[in-house]
Amino acid sequence: MALKSTVFKASLQLADIDHACYTDHALTLARHPSETDERMMVRLVALALNAHALQDDCGGDGQLAFGAGLSDPDEPDLWLRDFTGRTRLWVEVGQPEDKPVAKACGKADRVRLYCFSHAADIWWRGMEGKLARLQNLEVFRLPTESVVELGRLAQRSMQLQATVQEGVLTLGDTQRSVDIEPIRWK
Repeated sequence: MALKSTVFKASLQLADIDHACYTDHALTLARHPSETDERMMVRLVALALNAHALQDDCGGDGQLAFGAGLSDPDEPDLWLRDFTGRTRLWVEVGQPEDKPVAKACGKADRVRLYCFSHAADIWWRGMEGKLARLQNLEVFRLPTESVVELGRLAQRSMQLQATVQEGVLTLGDTQRSVDIEPIRWK
């Protein structure tokens, strides 16, 4: 019998000062049985860092949503589609192979990749040359220590506040907060 995903609920209050985006999100995150709390929280961070794109890229006429992620390799972890069905933004987390990333770049206007594990630096050294030609790809590194702290925020029901200022995301609940400063690799 296959294991089912674990459902997490998050209420996210976002103040993205860098992009003048102030929104509230009621989110349902399905954590795949093979997914860690850290990876799930990185997906939530990716949403917080890219929420402004709904207004910036689509003028508010679109949908920013979690994709099937690990459950379906042909879907992103997060995507932004306008109401014509055009994929404006495709977001992946982790360290994928180059071919799926290139395929995503052919399907979307922009692709963002957020790497976060302790092995991300080794992965990047092997992938940098393979991904260099992809003009609509951006690659970011999230500090491993911050991601470990993110995992500690994971609860089945979460009330979170996020602030983005000067490129740094501060994400927290009533008891703790984590500062995440993505490092742009590409």
